[in-house]
Amino acid sequence: MTTASLNPVRFASRAAVPLLLAAVLIFSITLVDPRFVTAQNLINVARGASLLLIVASGQMLVMIVGGLDLSIGACMALCSVICSLVMVWIGAVFPDEPFIAVIGGAGAALGCGLMIGLINGLCVARLKIPSLIVTLGMMSVASGFALMLTNGVPVYGLPDMFIERIGRTLPAGLPNAVWVAALIVLTLVALQRHSSHGPRLLATGDNLYSARVSGIAVDRYVVAAYVCSSMFAATASLLLTAQIGSGQSSIGDRLALESIAAAVIGGVSIRGGSGQPEHVAAGTFFLFILNNVMDLLEVNSRMQMVLLGLFVVLVAGLGVARARRRHAGH
Repeated sequence: MTTASLNPVRFASRAAVPLLLAAVLIFSITLVDPRFVTAQNLINVARGASLLLIVASGQMLVMIVGGLDLSIGACMALCSVICSLVMVWIGAVFPDEPFIAVIGGAGAALGCGLMIGLINGLCVARLKIPSLIVTLGMMSVASGFALMLTNGVPVYGLPDMFIERIGRTLPAGLPNAVWVAALIVLTLVALQRHSSHGPRLLATGDNLYSARVSGIAVDRYVVAAYVCSSMFAATASLLLTAQIGSGQSSIGDRLALESIAAAVIGGVSIRGGSGQPEHVAAGTFFLFILNNVMDLLEVNSRMQMVLLGLFVVLVAGLGVARARRRHAGH
């Protein structure tokens, strides 16, 4: 064990979000509302937090390379609509083969996410367009296509296999979203700590010029970050579409903001170059549990948005202050 790991200040800084999460859990269970610990509410919290975590994991990768992905929510909406339309069409052609419809719809959604991520990544990496402009434009394009394809009307008629087995079953007592989120986080942790890709991704966001000079293929890592972000959004869209049983052009409306909030609370630097998946997971569950507690306390939804915004600004400000102190110390 190193001296740095024994530093109580550094340990407290790294453990801040998990400690906050534990405090909220204890407070929720013992003081706030007994409804929090009902089985159904805990399942709802696990499912909702896991869906947000899947999206926030992709947002984390984009933030590590120094960008922001504002198109995540619109990507989810378009993937939901395309997935549902393809399933309904294939179901009409092969009414006795729901498995083909599910595979076709899932493939179409993931393909849509891949295309959106590639466009975002190539525009940022090769054309040097700021990520805010690229993803804001993509958000408008994807939302427009989702609305045009549905006229704002939900797409029904999805295969029962998709709804029941993907959206509503509870393997080992937990929703599928929990297992998918856990797999993504564990994979990212393994890549970050036990492969060369993690340090190279961090170096790309920390100093793009230095990383390029040192031989890192920075454009590939930037494009990969945006592709992962959109693919994770497409995956979350499939799970959420299966849960609600219809494709909707309004899926993911708030997830762009919430994914950024979860990443910031989890300690991801808004300037790039730092971020750990396990901390983002803790930040995501903290954020979702906090929202759940406020719902149980019947806090006005508008006030919840105000409190969320203030909290994110506070956490981001503290992160910037810590970074300045570190640079001043050098």
